[in-house]
Amino acid sequence: MGHALGTQGYVCLPTGPGASTASWTVNNPRPEATLFTKFFGQDVQIITHFLSPNENPKDPTKPVPFGNATWQSSFDSSRVWAAVLNGTMIAAGSDLKRCPNTGSIDCLLLETVGSKEGSTGGTLLSKTTFVQRLNTKGGSAPNDGCFVSTDVGKQALVPYSADYFFYKADSKNY
Repeated sequence: MGHALGTQGYVCLPTGPGASTASWTVNNPRPEATLFTKFFGQDVQIITHFLSPNENPKDPTKPVPFGNATWQSSFDSSRVWAAVLNGTMIAAGSDLKRCPNTGSIDCLLLETVGSKEGSTGGTLLSKTTFVQRLNTKGGSAPNDGCFVSTDVGKQALVPYSADYFFYKADSKNY
């Protein structure tokens, strides 16, 4: 588990082919965050979160998108790539215990779509099967600055925080 501080990145795009209106992309926000944990009362960096190409897809027969949400261990450089598991989004503010902050980015359950051992064989994150994002605060697309075609191409970085939980399947079940 780690507490993330970072930004969600958005790009202003046309609402359709030849459209004179535009909106912030919400289907593929670009995350950049650092995850911390407390160690003797001090915040210690444990993981970096970003968007990157999946270098080791779990199912190489499926097309790989430009990039997937990526987490990389600060200790052994192992990585995990994950995508939202269908139907597992919790709208911010709709669950007061797990996702209480209305107007924030959604809380999610993501399933591993790829993983890679660290450069020296480390596996801190490469054995992950699910990643869960809860307790989000901030990070939603801006409410202004992207309405008309002349706004296309603008970018925005919106600060957010969240708690991330990393799960590993019990090897006895496989």
